[in-house]
Amino acid sequence: MPPSAPPQPNTPNRPIPTMPSTHSSLIYHIVYSTKDREKWFPKDFQPKLHAYIGGILRGNEATAYAVGGVADHVHLLVGLKTTHSIPDLIRIVKTESSKWIKREISQSAFAWQDGYGIFTVSASGLEKVRRYVLTQEEHHRTMPFQEEYVALLKKCGVEYDERFLW
Repeated sequence: MPPSAPPQPNTPNRPIPTMPSTHSSLIYHIVYSTKDREKWFPKDFQPKLHAYIGGILRGNEATAYAVGGVADHVHLLVGLKTTHSIPDLIRIVKTESSKWIKREISQSAFAWQDGYGIFTVSASGLEKVRRYVLTQEEHHRTMPFQEEYVALLKKCGVEYDERFLW
């Protein structure tokens, strides 16, 4: 069998083939809690908070598929563009929502935790995760946040050190 021909250099007569546009499906499930997991958000405040966070996401050209949570943490199901920087977007969401929360509840001591969890979601799993994000109150009747978070880490194969979770 003869050896394969070496690749041909690109010349003016031989243009480089290119994709005419960029296509992506970048869906993420993001979880983060209040500092020290303090329960800052009463049940009647949560829908306003979730709507506000959804607005921040949309204002930054992200798709807010769902925003949910309970008194001490939030879950975001977000579609991003290839141009988004995940850490920058999360910093913006936390900063802007923190300012709004402090104004709304008149508590200057409010803060989000520094870290977050972020997990990829397939397009085929979008609806299942969306339902999960939107039913957090029901879910937490049987499972505390710490248990939920560790289960999510394990399910997604994320290595972690217990010392740095809480």
